[in-house]
Amino acid sequence: MTADVEAVVDLWVASWNATMPDIDFSGRGSWLRERLAEHEASGIAILCAVDDADLPLGFVTVDPGSGHIDQLAVSLGRFGSGIGTALIAAARQVSPGELLLEVNQENSRAVGFYKVQGFVVTGEGTIGTNRRKTWFMRCPARTDSGSV
Repeated sequence: MTADVEAVVDLWVASWNATMPDIDFSGRGSWLRERLAEHEASGIAILCAVDDADLPLGFVTVDPGSGHIDQLAVSLGRFGSGIGTALIAAARQVSPGELLLEVNQENSRAVGFYKVQGFVVTGEGTIGTNRRKTWFMRCPARTDSGSV
């Protein structure tokens, strides 16, 4: 990870607080710090998009072996700016096979974004203590032409 961990955590908290305001993510920063440290220790790539001042604009975590994306977040003022698309492209560089993820069904912006990126719903699950419904999504490996 090239960006400052605290700045990445702040970005993640702000992004989630805006996306799901009924949940207070402010107290979950320590969970993300631990999660990112576990990811780094296990070889999961943490890829950051940064601005000219090296401040994070977004980040994605992807397991090079399985293609599993655990986290993707973009800075609030940058939703819809192409950063998420660039992060998915970076994830594909690290894991060129299929990409997999789980997304909250309530997060319609993210679900729509992933569908535009070529992901399809493959199943349903639940997450967290509140048992919110999620979609399991898969994006096949790109062909040589770059299309899905």
